Amino acid sequence: MKILLIGASGTLGAAVHRTLAGRGHEVVTAGRGSGDLRVDITDPDRIAELYDRAGRVDAVVSAAGSVPFKPFADLTADDYRAGFEGKVLSQVELVRQGVSRIAERGSFTLITGVLAREPIVTGSAASLVNGAVEAFVRAAAIEIAPQRVNAVSPTVVTESLPDYGPFFPGMPPVDAADVAQAYVRSVEGAQTGQVFIP
Repeated sequence: MKILLIGASGTLGAAVHRTLAGRGHEVVTAGRGSGDLRVDITDPDRIAELYDRAGRVDAVVSAAGSVPFKPFADLTADDYRAGFEGKVLSQVELVRQGVSRIAERGSFTLITGVLAREPIVTGSAASLVNGAVEAFVRAAAIEIAPQRVNAVSPTVVTESLPDYGPFFPGMPPVDAADVAQAYVRSVEGAQTGQVFIP
């Protein structure tokens, strides 16, 4: 398959890239500051340009999304708006614009996270946006068939424990390579409207 991967330079995205390429797929990488193609996925016009440059693909995979982490009392309306634009609207736009640009039986795999199910202190914006992505996946799946859409929802990635581990007390980490296998399941499998928890 020809796969468009957004966010390939991050810890998770790099593992997804290695895994998909290792399985024989042609992976076109895209990111804000690196990759085969450059894109700011918070800008719908840039997403349109990305699809124009990438050409026809069989799958779109997202490992990108930014959300502010602050105590609830410090989060502003702009923080919530930035999180919603950075992780929800950006990925919704990948699907919205992508349905006319990917293969007839192509797929989308979005990124969400454990905070949709297990909130933490400083994570109310992240819980909000992750839950929204998961709800979108379930709803969009019933309308875009035979194309498919799923999400991958990991806990904290083992490789990121030095930076993020203290924010996820008591939550078992998961290796990025194991999360990448959930992406494989979404891309190569037949299920849709699913949230895969590696």
